[in-house]
Parts: sequence; C-alpha cells; structure tokens
Amino acid sequence: MFKITARTVLELGAELISSDIIAFYELIKNGFDAGSKSGVDIEFHVFIPRRESKFIEKEARRQGAVSELRKLALTTPMPLADAGLRIAFEAEVKAASTRQDVAAVVKAYELEHNYIVVADAGSGMSKAQLNDAFLVIGTTSRKVDVERALSAGQDDVPYLGEKGIGRLSTMRLGNRLTVETATEADSTLNLLDINWRDFGDLDAMMEDIAVAPVDGPAKPTPAWHGTRIIIRDLLEAWTEERVGELCRYDFARLTDPHANKRKRPKVRVTFNGEPASIPFMPTPLLDAAHAKISGSYEIHDGEPILRSITEVFSLGFDHPHESDTTVLTTSELQSTIIDSAGNVDDETLVALGDFKFEIFWYNRRRLSRVDSTGEAKSLRDLQNAWSGIMLFRDGFRVFPYGEDKDDWLDLDRKALRNRGYTLNKTQFIGRVNISRTKNPHLLDQTNREGLRVTPEQTAFLEILRWSVQDGLGGFMRDVEKRYKDQKVELGEAQTRVDSIEKRARQSIKQLRKFVPKEGREDLVALEQTLLELSDFANLAKKRIEEAEKEGRQLIDMAGIGLMVEVVAHELARSSENTLQTLSSLQTADVPEHVRAQLHTLQSQMKTLSKRIRILDPMSVNGRQTKDKFDLAALIHDVLDAHVSQFERHGISLDLDLGDKPVRVRAVKGMMIQILENLVSNSVHWMDLRQQRDATYKPTIRIVLESGPLTITYEDNGIGIAPDNAEKVFRPFFSLKEKKKRRGLGLFIAREIANYHDGTLLLSDVVNPDTKRCHRFVLEFPSKIEL
Repeated sequence: MFKITARTVLELGAELISSDIIAFYELIKNGFDAGSKSGVDIEFHVFIPRRESKFIEKEARRQGAVSELRKLALTTPMPLADAGLRIAFEAEVKAASTRQDVAAVVKAYELEHNYIVVADAGSGMSKAQLNDAFLVIGTTSRKVDVERALSAGQDDVPYLGEKGIGRLSTMRLGNRLTVETATEADSTLNLLDINWRDFGDLDAMMEDIAVAPVDGPAKPTPAWHGTRIIIRDLLEAWTEERVGELCRYDFARLTDPHANKRKRPKVRVTFNGEPASIPFMPTPLLDAAHAKISGSYEIHDGEPILRSITEVFSLGFDHPHESDTTVLTTSELQSTIIDSAGNVDDETLVALGDFKFEIFWYNRRRLSRVDSTGEAKSLRDLQNAWSGIMLFRDGFRVFPYGEDKDDWLDLDRKALRNRGYTLNKTQFIGRVNISRTKNPHLLDQTNREGLRVTPEQTAFLEILRWSVQDGLGGFMRDVEKRYKDQKVELGEAQTRVDSIEKRARQSIKQLRKFVPKEGREDLVALEQTLLELSDFANLAKKRIEEAEKEGRQLIDMAGIGLMVEVVAHELARSSENTLQTLSSLQTADVPEHVRAQLHTLQSQMKTLSKRIRILDPMSVNGRQTKDKFDLAALIHDVLDAHVSQFERHGISLDLDLGDKPVRVRAVKGMMIQILENLVSNSVHWMDLRQQRDATYKPTIRIVLESGPLTITYEDNGIGIAPDNAEKVFRPFFSLKEKKKRRGLGLFIAREIANYHDGTLLLSDVVNPDTKRCHRFVLEFPSKIEL
C-alpha cells in the first residue's frame, strides 16, 4: 500500500497548474459545471499593494521615529479601499508602539484583505459533497457522468471538467483557501478552510493534515445557492494594470471570441469593486481579412469527409473575389493524412470525429487604419492583439494553442522554407472547434498544456496543416499565377503597335503638306520621337520573349528535379539489390548459382541503365530542341524503364499503340516528362489501393490514336474526385502524404502540352465502381504529326 506525504499535494499543484490563467480557467469551468446560469464573477480585492507592504517592511528595519513610519503606513491603502476597513487600519497603525509593530500591522492587512474571490450562482455543495467530492483529489464524481454521456451518444456532456484536480489551482494563486458554499436545500453556509503552507511540512503524511468542512452562518437569503472561492495570502502582486492586461488578452480568449456575444459564457471581473472590461473581437477586423478558409471534418456513414471553402479577397494586385471549394473523401484523406510510418491508420480517421474551423489570413504590411472598429488604434494593432489560431472545446479554450510562443501548426517553420506568400502564425486569426462528445480521443494533457499525443491528435494536426498550408496557401498561389503579371500576348500587341505607327506616319505625311518651311524642324522632332517609341516597343517585345523563355526553363528545371528524385529512388533501390547480389556471389560455389546471380546483377544494371538513359533527352538543352521521332516507340521506351518497378508492384499493362510508327515533331524530353509523371502518379495511387484490397489487380491502359493525335492514359487506382479534376493541375496542389507532397508534376505536364499547342485534361468520365475519374487525355494539334 502506497503512503503519500503531505507535500505531494503541493508538487501536484505545481506540476498540473502551470500559470495563473490556467488556475483561473479551472475555477471558472467549475462555476459553469455547477450550472451557474448568470456566469462567473472574479473579484480582485487589494487593500494594500504588495510593493507598499514591502516598502514599509524595509523601512521598519532602519533607525527612525515610530511617528514617521506611521505616517508612511497610513498612505499605503488603495484610494478606493473600503472606508470602514480603512478606519480600523488607521486605528491599529496609530496604536503600534514600535516600527516593527507598524510593519506587522501593514503585513497582516495585506495578507488578510488582499484576496481574490471566484463566485458562481450554481447548485452549490452540501457539507457531505465538500467532504466526499471536493476534498477527494482525482474524484470520479464528474468522470462517471461524462463517460455515461459519451456511451449514450449524447451531443453535450454534463461537465467541462472531469479530472477532479481543479481545486489544486487555488494554490497557484495563494496560500490560504476558504470555500463558502450552500445548496438550495441548505439553511446555513458550508465552510472549508485550507492553509496550503501546512502541506509543506517535510515530515507530515497526508492524514496528518486536518482538513474538514464545518457549518457556517445562515445563508444570505433562504433561497441562495452557489459557491464562493476566496483565496488569501496571495503569491503575486495584483494591480489594476495587471488585471486589465489579464482581461484584455487572457480572459478575452478564455471563451470563443468569434461566437455570438449573447451566447458566450459570461465572465465578469472587478478590481476593488470597479468593473474591468473584457473586450470582444470587433467584427470589422474579420471583415478586413485578405483571405479566409473555413471547413468541417465530418463522419458520414462511417466515412470521413473534409469540406473546406477558401476565399481570396485581396492579395495586393487586381483580381476578383475568388472562391474555391475542396472536398476530400476517404480515398484522398488516406493518402494525404496517413503516413507510411504508421502513426495514423484508416480507423483513426473515423475515430477522430467531427470538428470545424474558420481561419482568416492578413497581409500585415497592407493593413491600414480603420475607424469603424471604434478603437483608437490601427487595424494592424488590432490584428496583432487577436492573432493566433485558437482551439476551443465546447466553447472553452484549450491551452496553449494560439499563444504567441506556440506554433502548433508549424506555420513559422514552413514559412521559412517557402517563397511567395508567407503563412506565419502572426498573420492569422482563427478558431478550431472540437467537443468532448464528438472528439473523445482529443484529450488535454493533465497540465493543460496541449492535447495528448495520440493517433487521433496526429491526424487532427495534419488535417489542419494541410488545410492552411496547402489548401489556403495553394489557392493563394493559384490566384497569383492567374492574375498577377499575366502573360502578354505579343502577336496582338505587335499588331496594335504597327497600326498606331502606321497611322502616326500617315498623319505626319499629311502635316508636311500644310506646315511651312520654318515649322519643319518640329515635324522632324516628331518623326524622331515616333522612331524612338518604335525602337522602345521592339526592345520591350524582345525582353518579354526572353522573360518567357526564362520562365519555361524554370519549369523545365523543376520537371527535371522531379525526375531526378524518382531516378535517385530507383538508383538507391538498384544499388541495394546489387550489393545483396554481390554479397551472395561470394558464397556461391556452384557455377549454375553463379550464372543465376550474374543474371540478376545484369538485370538490375539493365534497369538502371534505362532509367539513366531516359534522363538524357530531358536536359534543359535537350528539352528545348524539337526532334522527329516515333511517339509509339517512345512510350515503349518509357514503360520498359519501369519493368522492374511494375513487377514489384504487380502492375500489368494494357497497350493499344497501333501497328505502325507514329512520327511526330516535338520536344522528346518534354514528352518523356509527361509520361513519367503519369506513370509515377499511377504507381503511387494504385499502391495505396492495393494496400487496402487484397483482390485488386493494378493495371495501366494507354491508347495512342491519330486524327487528332491523342494519348489516352488510364489506371484503375483510387482515381480522382470530380471536384478535384482541375485542382490537380494547380502548382503545389497535392494529396499525397507530407513527405511525398510536391504538387508540380501535373502542373508541369500541362505546361508542356500547352507549349506544343496541345491540351492535357482529366476526362469527366466517372468509373461506376469508384465514382471517380481515372482517365487523362493528352491531345496535340495535327501539325506536330508527320
């Protein structure tokens, strides 16, 4: 049988309650759990500021007249202190005979009359409840009711707290605790006094500390019920300024500031009887956001679905209000959220449960002053005051998410690696709403410093990270690509320039007929200006062409980078197999075995050779040069380079490339890039389906047709949701797991098709089994076919 020392209680309190706001949070929750319909009141009573008490204590140690210290002591009470208490204090100070006695009076009044009250009008506690529940650390009184509600599938739980440790939060605030409480049926108050200093005795056991409730005076009114937690011998110096700061930041965020003001749980704070304002989030602040994403994660008929709406309002250049809806079903979520390390599995996605989020993004450099908020500060200051993505469970804050020092969605770390729009945590204002019943596996750590690390917590964070970093960030980059620095149509612009130049020359020719000789110099100057403008237009055209060429080279280089990554993977695999083969050769003493091993080695090297050979026409120089070649033969070459990979994954090919060569004039390396990307994606998604279906037989089908020249590429993997048919071609849009997420392959493939005046699209033909799209259609104009 374990024995517990008294000081263990102090250690528990210190470990479990890590900050003042956590202490208040626990006490406030207890008030609402008691059913207080009128809210919770927090009263700060400061008769003598701590700094004044310390000053008198210091002065008392110096030599001097008692009368001088009395005068100083009489100035220590707060200006608005209770008049009756001030009279009593003055009498005791004047009666003090020594400087030490004066200091003792000041200290006694500080300890007794500086206190905090947390009061509610809830059901209250009887004397028996104080003894059997309040004094039982880790009591299961509420835990049992919460578990019963979860088992019954109720939408709401009866209590916010269930651990039975909230009363320990009082020791974070002060050394002495008094509980005044009563139920409606009680005729008198029930009192409980605890001095936490008693538990500091190193030799005392828990049972040595006598703590028991007693009967108190009559209730204020016969119908009164509720609880008053009174904390004295305060550990911190509470000033009006500090309480104001606590209200402006911590208490303002304690409950969901985005929620309807009338429906938010009411928390009132006073300092020496004067109300302290708890601000609400101003609506114009949210209206001024430059982008936004809102969404929900729900379980329908045992299947998870993530729905989100992304809106881009203003990115600093001309563009319309853009909106995008994304729906990720089970198949996409399995790839996006479930990683190969096995931290999350299919069951986790369902066990996670429903939640919602609403997140606003601000370009802080573009924030300007607004008057509609009624605040004498800039909008940027307001955004800074409310910045952070906070997490709320049943309307109450989950700490520390959303704090200045907390980067729970890895936004800052991601922003440092990204170009373009930075999505760091200070640029966001947002909320994520979970509940105890819908998300039973998202549990707080005992010290209230975040959620416990579980598979559900891992999936939860990954879903939010993907939504913000890839969903919102990706759509912002897409809007930028479509509207910022749009490509100039040089042909149309050149025609307009030529037309204007022709009209100008004709006008000058007509003017020559009417202008006298003395005015000819002005005409010559006008002609010279026209010539300079024409030269400038030609220079501009040349620079635009160079810039577009540079842009194509960047796309080419990105494509090569993706291929190098794929080949590097194959190279590593082949090298490992080769080493194993050579190792087995060392022990082979039978010629037949040697020949077999050599055959394996030869096969590995042949595969590697093909993969490397494919890269040659993909160099930047090679990709810029159009050649004449057989497209059907090229498709065979690309597929031959994947033979070993197809064998490992059990992939079969269904090819219809015709009996005759299909001669084309195109950039060979670019054609290879398109095919390589399609094959790479197929292998990934078919492998994902194969992991979940033992009877599945992966197949790739390719059809090559003329008139017009068309490659139809199709696999029987998990397919693509019709809602994402266009999204998959956006740069950086990817539904692969985080470490494989690039989002450039199909974007580059479409750019290559456009370069050849062709098109690459995902056919809207829906597979009847998967209800998803599987077929890519690559079509080229007849002019490239020879």
